[in-house]
Amino acid sequence: MQPPTEPTGRLAAFGTQLIDVHHSLREELSRLRDSVDAFLDGEDQRPRELRAHCLTFCSALERHHTGEDRNAFPTLAEEFPELRPVLEKLQEDHYLVSDILRRIEALVGDLDAELDEDEADRVRRELDGLSAIVESHFSFEERQIVEALNSLNAPGWEGSKPDFLKMPGGAVPD
Repeated sequence: MQPPTEPTGRLAAFGTQLIDVHHSLREELSRLRDSVDAFLDGEDQRPRELRAHCLTFCSALERHHTGEDRNAFPTLAEEFPELRPVLEKLQEDHYLVSDILRRIEALVGDLDAELDEDEADRVRRELDGLSAIVESHFSFEERQIVEALNSLNAPGWEGSKPDFLKMPGGAVPD
């Protein structure tokens, strides 16, 4: 069975694109965790590159969530008022994630080649917390809003993707 397409023939599956973005963010978070672990285990002595990697990921995740809050959620709330409680819960998660991202950025910004065990433990705990909440958040969001996003007709999103549909690094899923 062919997926529904718009009259232009373009697949109108914004929810599916959201899943692709989440997949990309999950992979990037996993790479960041591996990079941090390598540094904290003494296998990699490049704190500058680690900070840059962390800032890039944190910025991509923040852009994604800000785009949802500004574009996707208001559009969904208008079209699907029954989703408002879900959208409010997702926005609450965004605040929690932002707080964790700020703590991680501060911790990683202070890292140098001379690490003590307490610093390493704090960084790992924050990344563990971020990974847990991001996975829970993405899974809940995918279960709750993907179908609505896939049925949404948002012509303005066709030509110029909103930030929540952009992949880390600015790429846009096909």
